Amino acid sequence: MNDFFGNYPDERPALLQDPIQEPAEPTEDEHRWAVFCAASVEYLCQKYDLEIPAWVTELAYAPLPEPWYHSKMAFKPAVQARLERETPAAFTRYNIYCGNRVFVNKYELAAELRERQSA
Repeated sequence: MNDFFGNYPDERPALLQDPIQEPAEPTEDEHRWAVFCAASVEYLCQKYDLEIPAWVTELAYAPLPEPWYHSKMAFKPAVQARLERETPAAFTRYNIYCGNRVFVNKYELAAELRERQSA
């Protein structure tokens, strides 16, 4: 993410081209994270107007069969409801609920703060 957001923002498409390499027999947790990575690439491509790499749509990264709520206290129904409301569609399409701050770009945030201060 440091490369995507800070070190090489001009090379974003190239940084997203290689698919996730899962083990031959991934654990449930390893597979969930691989699907999360695919959803992340879709989200970042949509946000930054990049072409979504073909590997993201492969069956290996199909939506999870059960919802995955990834957040502190995600076992609580109120937290799950908030995650369902706030999570971007690129993640919910994969049955992943992680909220809307999973990829806050500190470089863009800092630029916005500087702009506000100078206004």
